[in-house]
Amino acid sequence: MKIAVLPGDGIGTEIVAEAVKVLQALDLKFEMESALVGGAAYDAHGHPLPDATLKLARESDAILFGAVGDWKYDKLDRPLRPEQAILGLRKNLGLFANFRPAICYAELVGASSLKPELVSGLDILIIRELTGDIYFGQPRGRRVSPDGNFPGAEEAFDTMRYTRPEIERIGHVAFQAARKRGKRVTSVDKANVLETFQLWKDVMTEVGKEYPDVALDHMYVDNAAMQLVKAPKKFDVVVTGNMFGDILSDAAAMLTGSIGMLPSASLNASNQGLYEPSHGSAPDIAGKGVANPLATILSAAMMLRFSLNQPSAADRIESAVQSVLACGLRTPDIWSEGTNKVGTREMGDAVVAAMTKKTTKG
Repeated sequence: MKIAVLPGDGIGTEIVAEAVKVLQALDLKFEMESALVGGAAYDAHGHPLPDATLKLARESDAILFGAVGDWKYDKLDRPLRPEQAILGLRKNLGLFANFRPAICYAELVGASSLKPELVSGLDILIIRELTGDIYFGQPRGRRVSPDGNFPGAEEAFDTMRYTRPEIERIGHVAFQAARKRGKRVTSVDKANVLETFQLWKDVMTEVGKEYPDVALDHMYVDNAAMQLVKAPKKFDVVVTGNMFGDILSDAAAMLTGSIGMLPSASLNASNQGLYEPSHGSAPDIAGKGVANPLATILSAAMMLRFSLNQPSAADRIESAVQSVLACGLRTPDIWSEGTNKVGTREMGDAVVAAMTKKTTKG
């Protein structure tokens, strides 16, 4: 089992170190190889996704990814910005299916921004199509406007587009996932305005007929955003496009108490996957030892389950995280009165201790 370890920028190096520590505590043999990515790779090699890093990713069974980006790179040409590394990995590896579970642990109900009765027992799976939509559509660019309300003015443009096969394959992923959960799929679109999402809605309806045991409903994205904060437990599996999924999954993260608790998996057709926390590089707290590593640790558990065929090891990690939370240990983002505030390294150590049955109450 070969794992490419790509810590990236900002807090990426700190949180990935804790996930690696947890993986090393398992009774499994991994080959782990690290490489630079994002701003760190640009500084060293002049590109956010060097050929050597991409080669390592292609040759690995799974990728453990931290985060990329820093304000100091904002003036670079877009193709050289750190964020292009993650987009490049998704495109080059065909990582079209993004899984973002939003689970509110009982111990963190009070940390959510919503009332306890709205989030207690929350367990949503957002499945985001990851290699199409406006993020990758062509043409795109900047030019002098040839028409419209202000011809001759500077304008920028992007293209939203989806093909039928792209929608079909993410649809099958969503329905198959729902079969293992609550057998409900909510397809989120904007079909009342966008042709792209009228096709999305039509194709999802057709795919849904192949899964008569799974209920399908359609919801406009603006209504979905409202329902996420009004009645989040009504959702089971949510499937949507790249941009809508990006926005909705971050909104769902706060239902769980902190985006620092939200893991993610990005898979291709052969179950090779990239696993990363849903949050960013947070350069404002980098190096302070206060970042929450649990989303990254939980992403490592997803990696064991989806790409490395080690479900029992994934269960061990997830149980350890729950045990640590039950002991009252909290990083600053999820801390509340009466709990014990710890740093990044201490939280990682606590998860390892819980896995070896040595956790004591904080």
